[in-house]
Amino acid sequence: MTASHPAARTSRPVVLVTGVNRGIGRAVAHELAADHHLLLGGRDEQTLAALAAELPSAEPFVAELTDPADLDRALTGLALEEGLAGLVHSAGILVNGSVEELTPADWERNFAVNVTAVSELTRRLLPALRAARGTVVAVNSGSGYAAKGDRGAYSASKFALRAWADALRQEELAAGVRVSSVHPGRVDTDMQHELRAAEQGAYEAEQYLRPATVAAAIGFVLRAPEDAVVTSLDLRPRAIG
Repeated sequence: MTASHPAARTSRPVVLVTGVNRGIGRAVAHELAADHHLLLGGRDEQTLAALAAELPSAEPFVAELTDPADLDRALTGLALEEGLAGLVHSAGILVNGSVEELTPADWERNFAVNVTAVSELTRRLLPALRAARGTVVAVNSGSGYAAKGDRGAYSASKFALRAWADALRQEELAAGVRVSSVHPGRVDTDMQHELRAAEQGAYEAEQYLRPATVAAAIGFVLRAPEDAVVTSLDLRPRAIG
């Protein structure tokens, strides 16, 4: 069963946020809740329904983004008569390992989630984005600017995601679709726990960005005045720099 609030939705711009089950994606949902109708993207329908019930105007968007058939099902009947004001790509995975260690399957899985699924969901939603002169936000990483050893696959996918956003921005300029890359440094999330475990380092939450801080930056990108586009936003923890 889908939890939604259609009466509120009619007067609100619609934004689809992927990866809302946790971390940055969930924080973005709360950041936008006051003035948007939210399509909450993820795979766990029960969790999404519970979150939707907490927010003023929201509904689950349940999909396995790497499965074309499941994406077809999720998009069928999606009501976007007024267009799509925003699409925030927050879903992603971290694949650790050296070039020597990683298999072709590791590389393919990493790019399937972090690049290919992002591109395909956006491609399918371009008509709605064009109709609303919407904004696409790719949640990237500091690794999209600088690669490090044992994170080659992850960094490569984030470099690719940055290139994808730059290309899409040029392609959609005439249609009025804005495209932004947001590059957070270390953030206090489950993924950061995975990374620090792989690095065999201490977890210092007080040194990292809060998810709500990154979400506020994404909110700024989406709410930027019509005459501007934030092409790239590099956000680092103050304590680390």
